[in-house]
Amino acid sequence: MAILEIRNLSKSFGSLNVLNDISFDVEKGEAVAVIGPSGSGKSTLLRCVTQLEKAGGGTIRLCDTDMFAPGPNGKSVYADKQTLRDIRLKTGLVFQNFNLFPHMTVLRNITEAPVCVLKKSRQEAQDTAMELLRKMGLESKAKSYPCELSGGQQQRVSIARALALNPEILFFDEPTSALDPELTGEILKVIKELAADGMTMVIVTHEMGFARDVADKIIFMEGGYIVEQGEPEQLFGDNASERTKQFLSRYSGV
Repeated sequence: MAILEIRNLSKSFGSLNVLNDISFDVEKGEAVAVIGPSGSGKSTLLRCVTQLEKAGGGTIRLCDTDMFAPGPNGKSVYADKQTLRDIRLKTGLVFQNFNLFPHMTVLRNITEAPVCVLKKSRQEAQDTAMELLRKMGLESKAKSYPCELSGGQQQRVSIARALALNPEILFFDEPTSALDPELTGEILKVIKELAADGMTMVIVTHEMGFARDVADKIIFMEGGYIVEQGEPEQLFGDNASERTKQFLSRYSGV
């Protein structure tokens, strides 16, 4: 069953077309990696799906609910505010640069949204947060502030914060790009564990080996278009398009 369905999605900034006729599905429990050169529209795609950017045309359907779809006149329009809020609560987004609240402890960073948005009790939210921190190996950091953590630790807190809202689908926007190479592995390990647990994920990444080993499907974008999509064996194999092969040839070990 598809959790996310995108059809003919477009997005422009003025005269610049950033997304052109983007179509793909994400099935429940599937990990999808989105790869491609910088400026290909990968992050804009995630921002449109998570409602941080307004799409220009096409359809976005998430959890059997139309978020953005053609209306009676054929022009795509957004759903009402309540529907958009309900959809937003079913998604989680992990940013490149952590985006933690610097004046809040780790524990409060994770519990603030469940208490304020989901109206959970403070105790319930804290119990969930501590369980997530245990899974992330950060239980001892609950009372620390973001400035007291390494980049890898901050990103693990960001993942825990997203998971605390119990999303149906989790989006990662280049989650290791702001990290030193030696810290990248600990974040990729967490994402691999989430994939093994059946978490539905869309991951924009430049880690090609990770995409090949973890993703159920890979989408290769360039110039705002999907050049090719399919299983890792297809895109990393001899039957891939010449452009895909050319792009991947720049990465060692793949």
